[in-house]
Amino acid sequence: MKNSYSLIFCLLLLEILSVCTVGCQQKQKAQTEISPKKIITPLETVGSIIDTADYDQRMWALNNNGTFENRKNKTPYPLPGAVLPYKRVVAFYGNLYCKRMGILGELPKDQMLNKLLEMTEQWELADSTLPTVPALHYIAITAQRQPGKNNKYRLRMPFKQIDTIVAWANSINGIVFLDVQVGQSSVKEEVNTLTKYLKLPNVHLAIDPEFAMKEGEIPGTKIGTLSSHTINEAISILAHLVKENNLPPKILVIHRFTKAMVTDYQNIKPCPEVQIVMNMDGFGNKALKRSSYRIAIYREPVQFTGFKLFYKNDTRDKQRLYTPEELLLFSPKPIYIQYQ
Repeated sequence: MKNSYSLIFCLLLLEILSVCTVGCQQKQKAQTEISPKKIITPLETVGSIIDTADYDQRMWALNNNGTFENRKNKTPYPLPGAVLPYKRVVAFYGNLYCKRMGILGELPKDQMLNKLLEMTEQWELADSTLPTVPALHYIAITAQRQPGKNNKYRLRMPFKQIDTIVAWANSINGIVFLDVQVGQSSVKEEVNTLTKYLKLPNVHLAIDPEFAMKEGEIPGTKIGTLSSHTINEAISILAHLVKENNLPPKILVIHRFTKAMVTDYQNIKPCPEVQIVMNMDGFGNKALKRSSYRIAIYREPVQFTGFKLFYKNDTRDKQRLYTPEELLLFSPKPIYIQYQ
């Protein structure tokens, strides 16, 4: 099943990359202003110190009251102001230069933001114990099928476009994730280009092992991989920024749908400054997605878990998306939800 899953994914990815490589290099049309239907409460700090008993109880609840047996290693308590586990993040994913990369970019600004706010409401209705915060998960560095001028098979988005995403998130009191697809570059090199934005308290980071071509392959021809050492380099960069700028903890989202995408997971080191989310990134029918979650997430947990839903790829052949109520039955319960 996994082999057919990977083959289908790679074939679709080739199609998307071939369309979006050109699209990512075209000038984005001007966006209109939004008057969102709903403004939700801004993020608040947890307090001057962490209530460790409260934190432990929240983690216990996320792990289905202790039924998630694989979470054996207790991770560090976060610094004050942490988003997790105090809020559930509901994110829209995509890129403004290519409509096929996700709902962020596919829909007009107003329509997209209003739909995002509606999704946060649905999650709050499904789980009234956990407030939600909307997020824009923006692919700031995209893998490419052409080498580019630096021969690294990746394209960095212009800062003015990232500025737009941050402004949109601010308009709904949301947060931002900047997603990095390194191609044949390195995580350390690419993340360091984004420190201007990662110094902002509401901007977080995501890295995608799928597009890390360590052996010089062309993105889209195979599924990439990242080691715990490389992931820890990203954690170190974020932790330094938090300490240096007196920021609340950063969230680092790591996409994953096969075990091979992340090696030596047990050596990934969360710290008080950085919270780790392992995000189940595969698409397919519900049974396949559940299986991928168990293989890539449940069996190899780090700290928090996420689940990605594809509006189009998950609904082929009259299939339907998992509902919030259904995902809340998963063990552990995902606290980061991403829609593409």
